[in-house]
Amino acid sequence: MWRKHLKRGTDFLLSLTGLMVLSPLLLLIAILIKLESKGPVIFRQKRLGQHGVPFEIYKFRSMCVGAEKQGSGVYSFKGDSRITRVGQIIRATSIDELPQLVNILKGDMALIGPRPALTYHPWPYEQYTEHQKRMFDVRPGVTGWAQVNGRKEVPWPERIELNIEYVDRLSFAFDVKIFFMTIFKVFTMADNNNVSQTNK
Repeated sequence: MWRKHLKRGTDFLLSLTGLMVLSPLLLLIAILIKLESKGPVIFRQKRLGQHGVPFEIYKFRSMCVGAEKQGSGVYSFKGDSRITRVGQIIRATSIDELPQLVNILKGDMALIGPRPALTYHPWPYEQYTEHQKRMFDVRPGVTGWAQVNGRKEVPWPERIELNIEYVDRLSFAFDVKIFFMTIFKVFTMADNNNVSQTNK
């Protein structure tokens, strides 16, 4: 019932409300990004969505333009010189993820769900096993079960298993639990630095 009828409507209303309430903050962050460095305010990147269909995810740009073609490429780490000063702040507080509220409105994402993987990392969609592909049965989320259980410290095989567990346990109560666990993680800035070559 929650998965089929209520989750999408709830996500839409919450993301719309969030965008309206947070619009002054979003505008301020956009101005600060633009003042500090040249380039677009929004970073766009292809990710795997529901059923493995690629979509374009939105984030506030936290690195210099062309960062993916420099240094460690898609991987970031503590002290990465490609991250701007504003970027350090919005990454530490997860503010860089707020533009994904637009992804939710568009139907690309949900508030809670498996974090969307890159189209080519850890591997292309076709290379996931049938068991692993179950994580794509639902819309990807801004936050999820893997994020509140280690986030960037979790190796990909374990992260995928946590995503599958989320699909199996999907319910309103489980989403609420993950939401409040996420709030705690954000305020404590826990598990927010890469310790291995993994994407966010």
